[in-house]
Amino acid sequence: MKAHVVYATITGNNEDIADIVTEGLEDLGAEVEETEISQTEAEELNDADLIVICPYTYDEGHLPEEGMDFFEDLGDLDLSGKTFGVAGSGDVFYEEFYNLAVDEFSKKLLATGATQGAANVKINLDPDEDDIKTLDKFSNELFQAASK
Repeated sequence: MKAHVVYATITGNNEDIADIVTEGLEDLGAEVEETEISQTEAEELNDADLIVICPYTYDEGHLPEEGMDFFEDLGDLDLSGKTFGVAGSGDVFYEEFYNLAVDEFSKKLLATGATQGAANVKINLDPDEDDIKTLDKFSNELFQAASK
């Protein structure tokens, strides 16, 4: 199984999340490519069976600026037959805007025809021990869903 993990980060938190998910998928036997969002063309996702996006939410619900082209280009893809998951870091300080990018990427991927393989994961700031367990479970659920 080929997986592609794409992350956007300012503080390093989402790169940490992407690394945890990548390691979890590799441990399950997936061949994983991990890339930063501004260095990734949306079309590259066509080569993956499993797609994971790890975005941050900026300020009051804004998507990562460096990922806007990628986000918009996702809308042009037909990812039917692919499985996806979205996990991202945010700051609960922003209350109702907390981790909205996770939801927006999830909606965009659903619109491409891809199948959501696990519930969205929202992490406050940097992943702690409990979050690592949650991300391992997320990776496992995604791998199982994509294996069907």
